[in-house]
Amino acid sequence: MKTVVCGMSGGVDSSVAAYLLKEAGYNVIGVFMKNWEETSDDGVCSAEEDYFDVKQVCNKIGIPYYTVNYSKEYYDRVFEEFLEEYKKGRTPNPDVLCNREIKFGPFLEFAKKIGADFIATGHYAKTKHKDGKVYLLKAKDSNKDQSYFLNQLSQDQLDKVLFPLSDIEKPKVREIAEKLDLINAKKKDSTGICFIGERNFREFLKNYLPIKEGKIITTDGRVIGTHIGLAYYTLGQRKGLNVGGRNDGNGKPYFVVGKNLEKNELIVSQGEEDELFSNGLVSYKINWIPNMPSEKEFECNAKFRYRQPDQKVKVEILENKVKVYFYEKQRAVTPGQYVVFYKDDYCLGGGVIEKTF
Repeated sequence: MKTVVCGMSGGVDSSVAAYLLKEAGYNVIGVFMKNWEETSDDGVCSAEEDYFDVKQVCNKIGIPYYTVNYSKEYYDRVFEEFLEEYKKGRTPNPDVLCNREIKFGPFLEFAKKIGADFIATGHYAKTKHKDGKVYLLKAKDSNKDQSYFLNQLSQDQLDKVLFPLSDIEKPKVREIAEKLDLINAKKKDSTGICFIGERNFREFLKNYLPIKEGKIITTDGRVIGTHIGLAYYTLGQRKGLNVGGRNDGNGKPYFVVGKNLEKNELIVSQGEEDELFSNGLVSYKINWIPNMPSEKEFECNAKFRYRQPDQKVKVEILENKVKVYFYEKQRAVTPGQYVVFYKDDYCLGGGVIEKTF
């Protein structure tokens, strides 16, 4: 009997994933990963609540459970890079890094050490083994597909993972959980960044990044306000600028269109103007799945943020970078986020967006 270590978060997806693996005849071990030590503002440690749910679920479906603490690894490998990106005025995606550096890093090593054959998660994604290579594909449930967040995984990591929810849609997952009377059957999905939870993002970030106020200026050079620190704003942002009610413009709302780090200036434009749209992007390092394409120029689809519909692009692989040309101009493509490539349902890999043009 093959042994699978299933990463369990306390949510319904990973709980049903563990159940399905057991039903399929695997020897399943549930493991809860603690990646963050802090309590929330009201003194509640959400990790303790989640671990309680994991224990209840594992007892219900009849599998052993353990907890592992990767808080230090998470801080060193994910959170510090998250802060560095914000200091540079960019908007990072820690969920992608967490998958590469934690869930499919130390967690996979832990599974190997205890003699497991595979790890499993509640991600909505699919793998396919062919000709000695492992391919990453979209899940059946297109509304929940999470292949975007897995774009940095290596062949070794993909080779050892099972995704039990690859061919199941979310309503069915809830239905299974309710039939089993699992404690988390109706638990709402977690949203946002795991270590922030339901807290105010801006207030959380203030604990780690000093506030350095500066000017808010328009694209034609007018100073119209003061920002609280460039890290607290992202491209395309409209709310929270505190520059409304002015009578010296065209009456349309202001949007963030850029940042000048040297001068500590936040650049805004009134209305949906050209500054928010780009024709293409540059990425310096792509993690190709399963390997780099043989063609140096090709067409495919891409996403520049999670849940975005696929966009048609042309990819040009150069010596030290990859240029991506959009067939339709794209709004607020954000440095620090990931561009992820697709051919039909196959995820070809992805990389950090360095700049747009």
